Formats: sequence, C-alpha cells, structure tokens
Amino acid sequence: MTEQLSTRVQALELPMTIEMSKKSRELAAKGVDVISLSLGEPDFDTPDFIKEAAIEGIHQNYSHYMPVPGFTDLREAIAAKFKRDNHLTYGVDQIIVSTGAKQTLANLMLSLIEPGDEVIIPAPYWVSYLDMVKFCEGVPVVVESSIETGYKITPEQLEASITDKSKLMIFSSPNNPSGAMYSESELEGLARVLRKYPNIFVISDEIYELIQYGYKHTSIASLDGMYDRTATVNGLSKGFAMTGWRIGYMGAPAWVAKACDKVQSQFTSGTNSIAQRAAIAAVSTEPSQIQYMIDAFTERRTKMLNWLGSLPGFRTSNPEGAFYVFAEISELIGKSFNGKVIENDMDLCIYFLEEGHVSSVPGSAFGLPGHIRFSYAASISELEEAYKRLAVAIDNLSA
Repeated sequence: MTEQLSTRVQALELPMTIEMSKKSRELAAKGVDVISLSLGEPDFDTPDFIKEAAIEGIHQNYSHYMPVPGFTDLREAIAAKFKRDNHLTYGVDQIIVSTGAKQTLANLMLSLIEPGDEVIIPAPYWVSYLDMVKFCEGVPVVVESSIETGYKITPEQLEASITDKSKLMIFSSPNNPSGAMYSESELEGLARVLRKYPNIFVISDEIYELIQYGYKHTSIASLDGMYDRTATVNGLSKGFAMTGWRIGYMGAPAWVAKACDKVQSQFTSGTNSIAQRAAIAAVSTEPSQIQYMIDAFTERRTKMLNWLGSLPGFRTSNPEGAFYVFAEISELIGKSFNGKVIENDMDLCIYFLEEGHVSSVPGSAFGLPGHIRFSYAASISELEEAYKRLAVAIDNLSA
C-alpha cells in the first residue's frame, strides 16, 4: 500500500543519528556491551529547581489548553533572556514557543519556503536540515567546510553559493556535529555578504549556546542590518538537560512569528503546559546555574581530544562548543577487516559498532563524508573504554 504514501514522505529518510542508536540498541538487546556515543543528549538529569517549577505548575492546575505561541509570562522571560544573553530586543509577539527546537525549525521552513526556493546550508549540518528543506519542496544548496577551515564556511564560499533563487540560509553555532563556533568577526564577514542580498532570510540555530568552552557566543541577529531578516532559534534540551521536556523557542520579526503561530495552530497548537512552567525557571536563571555541566563537558572534551587524536588515521579539531568530537578519518577508508573493505565512513561506523562495540555517527549524515561524530555526553570511564576499543579495532584493520 506504500503507493498511497505522499511523495514527500517517501523522500524522507530516518535521521542517521536515530538509525545508529537503533542499531546500537539492537546489539545491546543481544547481550552485547555497547558504548553509545551516537546520540546528542546530555547524560545529566534536569536540575531540581526546574523540576520543582513543573511540580508547582501541576499544583496550580496548569492543565488546560494554552495559547498557541506559549504562555505570556514564558515569552516575557524568553524576551528577557534574549536581551540579557544575546543583546536582542523582542516583543512578546515576536516569540513563539514550540514542542522542541525541531518544531520551531519546521514552522519556519513551512512558513518561508516555496517550491524551488534554494536554501543555503553550510556543511557539516544537523541531520534534519536537508530533509526538512526537501519536505517543503525547497532545494538544499550545501556549502562544504573542512577541518582546515575549522568547519566554518568563508564569506567567499557563501557569496559563490548565492543565486537569484536563494531564499534562506540556515546554520548552527555552536555547530552540531563539529562544535565549531563562529566568532563575531566571522559572522560579520558572512553578514557583509548577506547585506548585498536582502531577499535572503537567515535561520540561526543556537540550541548549543550555553555549552561552550571559553569562547564568546554571538547571535548573527545582533549585527547591523541582520535583526529584521533573522530568526534566532533556541531551546532547553541541551543546555538544561531537558531533551524529554520538548521546549524550543524563537525570536523573529513579527511577520515571521505570526506566520509560525498560524502554522503551529494547525499542527500541534500550544506546547505542553507543565513543561512551559518549568521553562520559565530555566530561561530566567543565570547560565552559572548549569556551570557544573559545562565543567564536566570540559574535562571530557580534553580527554576525548587527547585519546582520539592519538588514534592512527584520526584527525581532530578543537570543538568550541556542544559536546562532540568530529574526527576526520579518510586515511582509514580503503582498509579492510577479514577481507571486507571499509569503503566509506558508514562502513567504518558499522565496523566500530560490530567489532569494537562503540556506536557513533558517520559524517556523511551531516553532509561531510570521511568523518565520524563521537558524543562525549558519557562518563569518563565509558569514554576511556570506548577509546581502548577503538584502538583495538583500528589495529585489527589491514592495509
């Protein structure tokens, strides 16, 4: 009966992060001790002060339908957060709260993309960007970066990708999977190009904003001429260890927010009421409240870079944010195990999973083949054991 499915759905692929996690669980179900470094989820529990706010919301009977764009007091708290942390001034009517940042992105693309519109996507990119654009019948224009450029695109690359069909640019900083963060001067270089093309709207995905290692985070919307043409997307999943609470939000020009409100009203309506009460506590707190998570990630980052950087065939760059190491592994392509040739990064990930019992995600899922993403949202002991297993697996490969 699949012929009854829409062509849009048939063209969709399951995100490789979820696919690799599924393979990992299947192996674990057979009794194999698998170390999963494939999913992008903090290994911390939600802070108590946030949980307490949710409990208070239950006691106060926040159990009814809520406004589609979110409770007014939550949107006021988000506006205050944008002003405090990002130097962005938004009115309540410019903020939409959604069921995760993924829905925020979907709302934006459904609101802005017409069939045939080109969407500029720097690679590596988050796995869902490409399929979201295709689902909206847009045309992804992928601009590749490399380890030599710190996994950031240059103004020259951006300008070369622009045509008269260009409608959107979407990027993340800090980046998933590379951890790269665009500095203010680097963002200014991109903005200088974009100012020449007022028809291009920007979606800035800043979900990893709070997880960075001594670098200054800058929102591109805060730069001259960019505020009125940028949607700044964020959420609580990563920085506050709230992946299951499903709270995302954006600040954008009022006309864009109004359109997203309309889209959301027809699909999901308002976001979970209790999660919204918890969200007020999260966005109202100073970033120092989650410093213990950053300290733990910092230690793991240092160890992972040392361990992975010592593996034959691995090249790594220093992630400036998020909690991943994006390793360049092209030297290992073409090697073999028991007569089976490793032909690409996916083959290598499968090999590491089946023989080393370490789960990871191929760079091709993020638009940059020849790489593998490893999450360090795991304990130090798990990361060290994963390193040892990878070392043995690599040693068992033949030239």
